[in-house]
Amino acid sequence: MPLFEPRDHEFMRKALALAEVGRGSVEPNPVVGAVIVKDGRIIGEGYHQRYGGPHAEVFALRSAGKEAAGGTMYVTLEPCAHTGKTPPCAPQVASAGLARVVVAVLDPTGKTHGLGVSLLRRNGVRADVGLCREEAVRQNGGFFKRAATGRPLVTVKWAMSADGRISTRSGSSRWISGEESRAYVHSLRAVVDCIVVGAGTAGADDPLLTARTPEPARRAARLVVCGKRAVATDSQLARNAGEAPVLLAYPEGRPPAEMDELSSLGCEPVPLAAQPDDPERVHLPALLDELGARDMTNVLVEGGAGLLGGLFDAGLVDRAVVFVAPIVIGGGASVSPIGGIGPEDIADCPRMSGCTWRTLGQDMVLEGWLADPLKWVR
Repeated sequence: MPLFEPRDHEFMRKALALAEVGRGSVEPNPVVGAVIVKDGRIIGEGYHQRYGGPHAEVFALRSAGKEAAGGTMYVTLEPCAHTGKTPPCAPQVASAGLARVVVAVLDPTGKTHGLGVSLLRRNGVRADVGLCREEAVRQNGGFFKRAATGRPLVTVKWAMSADGRISTRSGSSRWISGEESRAYVHSLRAVVDCIVVGAGTAGADDPLLTARTPEPARRAARLVVCGKRAVATDSQLARNAGEAPVLLAYPEGRPPAEMDELSSLGCEPVPLAAQPDDPERVHLPALLDELGARDMTNVLVEGGAGLLGGLFDAGLVDRAVVFVAPIVIGGGASVSPIGGIGPEDIADCPRMSGCTWRTLGQDMVLEGWLADPLKWVR
């Protein structure tokens, strides 16, 4: 790997920050940022703004104009070398007269992987790869995972009391977390492709599962994982199926009794393979395969305990967002956030990495990775 100077890191982190502005508007494409520097100052910058629109490099080159000649471009993902919804970026970058291009990470898809960098080098542009590589992969974890596995990135979230409970013994759970935490959940919903809940949670909470943000960048699909039951025909999801897609996943050959009526209301039945050991439960790997086939790169699973437990037991969780509220519920009959079987030994328990803690109102929020995103890098 090339040796990078402190200023290189500074400019690449600027590009990473720019990339974030496009989150929620460009998927299933990755978020990408680009900065052009000459004589130690930024002369051009850009980010991928919307799906099907020009890429970050194009905006940065337009911003820099003729000054780009002799400069250095910092870009968070390898410039593409194929024609998709837009012309390839690598030839445009190569013809701009840049002296150097610094790439955080190679594109994981077969259409471009390594080809963009090779094109730059063939045209006399110095191309250095690997600066802030891990940060860039984490930033586009869903894009890298889907390229490697065909499945979307799975983020789970739950809110719990200080003693690790999500409801009282009677099932009361509103509201454990505060307003600031709930607002953050809506911001998470606004940038994913699909919000997933189990039928039990859908029945108990009657959620709408939309992003109540001022200007949501996208409207995520709402998906209920069904067993014997789906959702009530007078539920918010059924009554608002026209607002955003409502998908009802169920084991093949065992549709819930309400399915025909829910379908007539605009909900989409999604029959999937059943668990090998339980014909009344959806096989969760098959669910992720289906979502990946629908071009989804990021999904948010909001519960309940049975669904979260099944995902953890199957090793299918990539990230977690955990809200901890300063209340104590207690009681042997109160509910914990994760069901399923769970490991027998502490040494076998999944551990989060890359963790951050922060305060939202009176709550604490823990975010971290259960998967190593670098395993999806070619």
